[in-house]
Amino acid sequence: MKRPTMADIARRAGVSKVAVSYALNDQPGVSEATRASIKSIAAELGWRPNSAARALTGGRAQAVGLIVRRPARTLGVEPFFMEFISGVEAVLAEHAYALMLQMVADQAQEIEVCRRWWGERRVDGVLLMDLQTEDARVGAVRDIALPAVAIGPPEVAGGLPAVWSDDGESVHEIVRYLAALGHRRIARIAGPAELAHTAVRDAALAEACREAGIPAAAVVHTDYTGDEGARAARALLIAPVRPTALVFDNDIMAVAALSVAQELGLSIPADLSVVAWDESPLTQVVRPTLSAVTRDIPAYGARSATALLSLIRGEDVTSVRDGYAHFVPRGSTAPPPPEPGPR
Repeated sequence: MKRPTMADIARRAGVSKVAVSYALNDQPGVSEATRASIKSIAAELGWRPNSAARALTGGRAQAVGLIVRRPARTLGVEPFFMEFISGVEAVLAEHAYALMLQMVADQAQEIEVCRRWWGERRVDGVLLMDLQTEDARVGAVRDIALPAVAIGPPEVAGGLPAVWSDDGESVHEIVRYLAALGHRRIARIAGPAELAHTAVRDAALAEACREAGIPAAAVVHTDYTGDEGARAARALLIAPVRPTALVFDNDIMAVAALSVAQELGLSIPADLSVVAWDESPLTQVVRPTLSAVTRDIPAYGARSATALLSLIRGEDVTSVRDGYAHFVPRGSTAPPPPEPGPR
């Protein structure tokens, strides 16, 4: 069925297209009776404004952008993104806003997409995910005056409003628990080293181990995929002195490591404790269920979208500190196995 146009409305109302434009945009130039008649006909025909055309004439696009710099296969299987997006969408739907989502390979491509979207008035603002410790996107969006909210630590947001969670406190809680169980050899299989939240977790892990009086934890940085997580876990577990507890920066890698432990004949949690970040359906359907940090990820997405819409409306927006992810012990953590005695 053909989409109704202003020309269709003009023919039905017996007026010019200019008059239709005045009426539908609530501009002077037509009588109130004519305006009411035109709007009634538009509703009857099911006419809706063209967002692209409205943007070109200075209106809002009624859309925000989210660019994800991860492999597409990761987005499809990592629950964090889908839960975060569900929270974003819940807020956008209330305000008749759409979400533009695009996958890119690198930061340069992400900056180019932001410039194109803003230049073509496809979006009114963007959410910046996966902040880096030195993030070129921050300066780029400020240079073109594109409204943006950073999802990550405010100290690397370059003055942009940030929505963030204190990952350092979550790390301290995990280490305190594992140390209380008696673990002294902890290793963490982390995300990319250049990400700001990874750096926060790295620093917090070193500090937490010092406070607990245990040796510094080994850290292996990966790309968040299950393959990389499994590879890193295998390397740690076949070392001459293996860790008694592994902490993973996402749920996919933690679940992948369960197969590695089984392959090496290790029992969880008798031989090896495993902790995942964040809790998800994946961490709860495996056996044993995985100890994990948990937070309300849809609410995190909703707060991010709310902040961005406020910024688009020209309101003053300050950084929002979200609640930190709390550690929940489940079946995958227990005291470490006894150390072998002297031969």
